Amino acid sequence: MSNEAVSRLKKDFIFNLALKGQREDGRAFDEMRDIKLETNVIDKAEGSAKVYYGDTQVIVGIKLQVGTPFPDSADKGVIITSMELNPIASPDFEAGPPRPKAIEMARVVDRGIRESGAIDLNKLCITEGEEVWMVFIDVHVLNDSGNLLDAASLGAIAALMTATIPAEREGRGEDTKMPIREMPVSLTFVNVGGEYFIDASNNEESICDTKVTIVSNQDGSICAMQKSGAGSLSEEKFLKAVEKSCEIGAKIREEYLLNI
Repeated sequence: MSNEAVSRLKKDFIFNLALKGQREDGRAFDEMRDIKLETNVIDKAEGSAKVYYGDTQVIVGIKLQVGTPFPDSADKGVIITSMELNPIASPDFEAGPPRPKAIEMARVVDRGIRESGAIDLNKLCITEGEEVWMVFIDVHVLNDSGNLLDAASLGAIAALMTATIPAEREGRGEDTKMPIREMPVSLTFVNVGGEYFIDASNNEESICDTKVTIVSNQDGSICAMQKSGAGSLSEEKFLKAVEKSCEIGAKIREEYLLNI
């Protein structure tokens, strides 16, 4: 049987389940898989975290070095986020330069950290216009079982919360903790048969026509958003998605981030 035929059968199967109010793994539409978070898992990094969303696994490392600020933000540190889709994580991933999917997800993770004001970038300034701390957020996918973006976002903020600025190593005084002032959490929705699922599996992501990621702050405000796919969503469904994002985000924060 051709891959196209298998894909069509898979799509029909998942669509028919959605019409019955079901998902292939038995979860409700708004039910997350089990989440596990481990921190300080990389000795050589300034901060690190490993996140499990069901069988999806990502590891995030934080490195800092002294660099030159951007001309339009001479008194602020710099954030650079990258993501590696390792071939060991999925047969769909290939070795080589970052693919468009990896670049897009890294940008969304970066946007959530940046637009939420998670890091007080002014405190990363060493000498205005000359030297600042550059924060490198490196995301590596170990196993892709769906919803990489939310797992990567949680790993990024958790790793940042454990990070130490290596001032002593660089001859810049005493080491200090990363100046964290916000804990953004992302929640991604996929449209399957007119229904929106959260924490989608690989199969659900492969047949959805719309994907929406919403990043919320501690106070319930929205700091970032990303939509992909040709489909659309109604105002009613969008507002419900925003509400659910804040609700789930608060639970994840309380259970996993506030204890770091």
